[in-house]
Amino acid sequence: MSASSFVGQLPHSSSGMSHSKWVLDSGASHHMSPDSSNFTFVSPSSSIPIMTVDGTPIPLAGVGSVVTPHLSLPNVYFIPNLKLNLAYVSQICDYGDYLIMFSGSFCCVQDLQS
Repeated sequence: MSASSFVGQLPHSSSGMSHSKWVLDSGASHHMSPDSSNFTFVSPSSSIPIMTVDGTPIPLAGVGSVVTPHLSLPNVYFIPNLKLNLAYVSQICDYGDYLIMFSGSFCCVQDLQS
């Protein structure tokens, strides 16, 4: 079972999901986003299926970079059928100098360079 936590609140949009908030996920394989407007660039990718936690394949449309107000996320999978933005905890630590802390009621990602 993966431990995941919300970064801030996850407000609902008219479609029932938010493309501006990211969910920290320790069980994902990569950062993933369904919203092409999140990306600074996307390189198209052959339609390689990504397996969800329940074993359902969803197609990968591309790979690119996302810059949020708090994090720069390289190597992000663009998956249009995904419901949430997922930020993979291990990948955040691999590409930056961040401290990630979890408690029973919140999580925090701290940039150790600033």
